Amino acid sequence: MFDLTVVVVSYNVRDLLRDCLNSALANGGVRFSICVVDNDSPDDSAGMAEREFPQVHLIRNSNNGYAAGNNLGLRYFGFGEKTATLPRYALLLNPDTVVPPDAFAHVVAYMDAHPGAGVLGVKLVRADGSLDLACRRSFPTPEVSLYRFVGLSRLFPRSPRFGRYNMTFLDPDEPAEVDSVAGAFMLVRGEAIAQAGLLDETFWMYGEDLDWAYRIKQRGWKVVYYPAVTVLHLKRSSSAGSARAQYEFQRAMWVFYRKHYRAETPRWLDALVRLGLGVRGGRRLIAEMSRDGGRP
Repeated sequence: MFDLTVVVVSYNVRDLLRDCLNSALANGGVRFSICVVDNDSPDDSAGMAEREFPQVHLIRNSNNGYAAGNNLGLRYFGFGEKTATLPRYALLLNPDTVVPPDAFAHVVAYMDAHPGAGVLGVKLVRADGSLDLACRRSFPTPEVSLYRFVGLSRLFPRSPRFGRYNMTFLDPDEPAEVDSVAGAFMLVRGEAIAQAGLLDETFWMYGEDLDWAYRIKQRGWKVVYYPAVTVLHLKRSSSAGSARAQYEFQRAMWVFYRKHYRAETPRWLDALVRLGLGVRGGRRLIAEMSRDGGRP
């Protein structure tokens, strides 16, 4: 049985995918297998992966959705199925990442030593060396989202109250228990997946990692930020400049809020949340929120 299974969902980032796979395959110290799910890329990403990385399993997928693509890869490794022998860990890895050669061994060793941890994320840095703030997050509760919308999180980033959205009050070099980590590098214990299920495909792109962490935490597992491993993240390379990606980010926040918080949110705050999402998501999201009807 593998210690670690890695799922990489790719769309139209052939050269970045090549770098990602080269860095991943250079890892040692653990038994791992990689599955690339290519979402019908027009740049021959699938062909490149097939020719240059025969040791990697390739799934050609026609649905350009991140959650659905990851679920295809997870099911390939047996997750979501009724089987007695599952891999110990699954890693969601973005194709626009570069991992150090000891990353897999380090994160598996940490999880082995901390059996209460269900999810682990690492320190993600951008090309300029700055911290990718999404690598450790609080859940976007109505209160946390309001602080971000009105700008208090930017004005008071060191405040444990106002800086919760990206947990900017934490030391980026110290491990911490958090609400969620980024799906760009999201290691999940097999037992936690068996309990919480796969990703919710209602999320087309964005938000599915938050939702997964939320459901896993509900079952008693911890979510850990582990900065002893640093991974380069060339963020949003697949979706840069995409109007749909910008819309889907706001839509994901609506789906998450509606699913987990709306039923218990006071009407006045619910109106503010929908106003904020509507301002950023535009007419299309306003129409979707209207179609969703009244209070659940």
